[in-house]
Parts: sequence; C-alpha cells; structure tokens
Amino acid sequence: MFDVVSEPVAVAIVGLIGGILLGLAARIGRFCTLGAIEDLYYGENTLRLRMWGIAIGVSVVGTFSLSATGLLDLEQTLYLSRSWNPVASIFGGLVFGYGMALAGNCGYGALARVGGGDLRALLIVLIMGISAYVTLGGPLSGLRIWAFGASEETLNTSTFAHLGAQLTGLSLERTGIAIGVAILALTLVNRDMRNAGSHVFWGAIGGVAIVTGWAGTQWIASTGFEAIPVVSHTFSAPIGETVLYAMTSSGNSISFGTGSVVGVLLGALIGSLFKGHFRWEACDDPRELRRQILGAALMGMGAVVAVGCSVGQGLSAFSVLALSAPLTLICIMIGAAIGLRQLILGFGPSV
Repeated sequence: MFDVVSEPVAVAIVGLIGGILLGLAARIGRFCTLGAIEDLYYGENTLRLRMWGIAIGVSVVGTFSLSATGLLDLEQTLYLSRSWNPVASIFGGLVFGYGMALAGNCGYGALARVGGGDLRALLIVLIMGISAYVTLGGPLSGLRIWAFGASEETLNTSTFAHLGAQLTGLSLERTGIAIGVAILALTLVNRDMRNAGSHVFWGAIGGVAIVTGWAGTQWIASTGFEAIPVVSHTFSAPIGETVLYAMTSSGNSISFGTGSVVGVLLGALIGSLFKGHFRWEACDDPRELRRQILGAALMGMGAVVAVGCSVGQGLSAFSVLALSAPLTLICIMIGAAIGLRQLILGFGPSV
C-alpha cells in the first residue's frame, strides 16, 4: 500500500475520514460543546450534553475493544505515553472554557461553522491555531514550560482502567469496556434521551470517529517504516499545523491533524448543504469581533496547556480513560459557565 500512498498521506486520509464524520455530526446532529453547555445552564435541557455521554461511551468501548483484539497498543497513545500535570489540566481547561464562551464556539465548532459559510468562525480558527503554536513552540512556550513543566515521555498508568483493573482483578481491556458500557447505560437511563434517536446516532458517530483515529494511526505505525504517532482527533495545535502546512507544504509533511481539520470542514460543508443551512456570514459588530479574537487566543493557549481541547480531552483522552479527561472537561464547563454568565448577565467590565 505504501508504494502507492506514503505513510503521512495515509494517516492524513485516516484523519480526513474521521473529520468528515465529526463535521457531519456537528452540522446535521448539532453535536457541539458550547451548545450543550448553553442548553444545560440556560435551557435546562440535557439532551445535547448526553450526546457527549454517548460519544464518550462508544469511544471507550471501541478503544478498549481495539486493545483487546490486538489492534491498538494503549501504551503508544498520546495520553498514556506522556506524564500528566493536574494543575495544567485545571488551568488550561478553565482558560479554554472561558475563551470558548467569548468566541462563541470551540475550535471544532468553529471549523464546523466555517464549513457552513461563517467567515467570523474562520477568524476564530486562524487566531486559535496561531495562538496554539505560539504557546506550543513560540514566544510563550518558555513561560508554559516554566509554569507547568515539560511533558515527559513516560508510561502513564494512572488511568481509570488501570485503577479499576487493580480493584476488580479483571484485565485492563475488560475493565475499560465495562466502564464504557456503564457510561452508555447512565446516559441512556434518561427516557427523553432514549427517545431522541438522532441525538443517540450522532453522538455515537462522534465516538466512532475517535476510534477510527486510533485504529488507523496504530495500523500505519505498526505496518509502516516511519515514526508515525498513534493519535486521534483534537483541534488546537492541529489547526495551526494545518495553516503552517498550507503555507509550507513543499517542505513539510502532511499529518493526521491536517487531514482531521480538512475533514471537519468538508463534512460540515456537506452537512450544511444537505440541511439547506449554508450561507455566507460576516461580523458587523467591532465589539463582537474583539471579543471573538480574545476568546480564540485564549482557547489556543488553554488547549496547549491542557494537552487537548474539548474534543482532544473530552473524547480522545476520555476514550483511553485518562485521568486528565474528566478533570479537564469539568474545568472547561466551569470556564464556559463563567464566560457565558459574563456575556449574558454581566458581572464586571465588558470585554
């Protein structure tokens, strides 16, 4: 296969496929981080939040099933091959969530809106990607490392699956699958959710997208000859990576993240055309534009510090049951709640 398609192109195709699924889920299924939080806090509706429960449950069951069948080495995945700093998860999650509220979308949601013709979201995407790279390897990288330390390559066995296996005596894979099934059961205990077939379906599609990322990159890493990282979807640094690749493709290699970003754009475009929602939109309020720029910059910084955005930590890290996932996701929700309260009710100087 790699005589026809290079390994970097192959992993980009894997990212593209999963990205298309996520883009379709966003535009057709209304699978959205901030939208779920807004529905919970101000609409007293938990259905879109429960979609995340479905996505998490499916991704956990799928990921540990891959491991059980030898199709995934959990130790090679990003979140189990790096040391974890809880302080970074808390700070990064709060900053990301607050920025998400100011910007009106997370990176994934902004990409989906760009696919529907929203030029305001395009600005959010660009600023977030640049901010992520500034924090990851640019002028703010030194400050980040000074404050939170460098992430070291080491086997991280501090996961819910490892803890559960130690307590029950079950294998790691059986423990992970059991936890995933429990998450699905708790999500579906709600009658309204059981009756919301579309929410269940598109939540499951979100989980499947994460599993395809792990499966595809693991297969290529195992059968190819290049040092391909075993990753799944996240939308912070990969956005900056995509912008960089678009400018320097002759000297850079394409990656899973680039394929993922393009896939979400393509899936969202298809979904918006299917629903008849595609239309060009622009910002006509300078105050709104200023707020969105600030929010996008905060999201890029927060996601790098937390080692993942709402999708990176909320789905990909959750799928391997990393301890960082629920802590970061809770902090994202708290940060978003603070930002939404400021925007809707106000408790201080306007941004």
